[in-house]
Amino acid sequence: MKAFILAAGAGTRLRPLTYECPKPMIPLLNKPVIEHTLNNLKKHNIDSVVMNLHTLPEMITDYFGNGKKFGLDIKYSLEETLLGTAGGLKKCQKFFDSTFVVMSGDGLSNVDLTSVIAFHKRKKSLATMVLKKIETKFAYGITLTEKSGKIVKFVEKPTWGSVFSDTVNTGIYVFEPEIFKYIPDTFYDFGKDLWPRLLKLKKPIYAYLMNGYWTDIGNIDEYKQGVKDALFNKIAINIEGKKIKNTEAFVDSGCQIDKTVKFIGKSVIGKNCVIGKNVVIDNGTVIGDNVKIQNDAIIKDSIIWSNTVIGKNVKLHSSIISTKVPSKLSVYNGLLFNIK
Repeated sequence: MKAFILAAGAGTRLRPLTYECPKPMIPLLNKPVIEHTLNNLKKHNIDSVVMNLHTLPEMITDYFGNGKKFGLDIKYSLEETLLGTAGGLKKCQKFFDSTFVVMSGDGLSNVDLTSVIAFHKRKKSLATMVLKKIETKFAYGITLTEKSGKIVKFVEKPTWGSVFSDTVNTGIYVFEPEIFKYIPDTFYDFGKDLWPRLLKLKKPIYAYLMNGYWTDIGNIDEYKQGVKDALFNKIAINIEGKKIKNTEAFVDSGCQIDKTVKFIGKSVIGKNCVIGKNVVIDNGTVIGDNVKIQNDAIIKDSIIWSNTVIGKNVKLHSSIISTKVPSKLSVYNGLLFNIK
């Protein structure tokens, strides 16, 4: 089976992180968030993928290539001008000749795609939307269904006055190739355009309510929460490296860690890191590859991107770092990012 992954967005709500990194490549436990999506597709025997690209496309193509090393066949659709979520799919119409899946490159989920596809086929659905019950958030489309799962109402990003459900659109879909009849060759959006049109035309469209984990890595707070959820096993993600004896710290290969370093709680350290004397790595910290942390630094509940240098006596708490942090600097709940 084949899949289309939306990977063209600019990620404006994640700036400044997305000034030099496309949103699907934002690291989550030291792998791009989109790689976790690809792993889930592969788990459910979906091994042929098309990604649409626009923002910093070479970072995605250089990393994934043709997909062979990931056990996938990956092709790309470059959009010089953004076509919208459904418009981007329409551009790749010739690739899809049977039932297929659509997913967001910036979503983190362990959705059971095998069950979703089986539901879709059992209902003889033209289009199936995966829903998730969450606390009310109006950044997502909300959906009302009959007991059968048939969609009877959908509102994209509602206002307070139009809220009628606690189930939201995850951006995970299953479609039949017939769907292309309803997508014009122009800018077109799934939530604002396609789903309302299908509903108006009374097409057989259904919703599948998932029980697993799902979040949208859409802004800084959601990104931090996604990393924390993965680190503390709210979603099962393989952590690279070995656990240091008598700690909850996972350390990947090639690291030089001074014997005086203190680990508190759970943390992840990437490849080839150098950590100096009397450093404290406190609970909830994820450190990327090739990071240098100088003596007496204290890092808690923070995300340190690869190739970063943390100076002496630096104190970081609940922060995201991708730059050289000068000695003795203290940062709480902040961003220090190298904008090129």
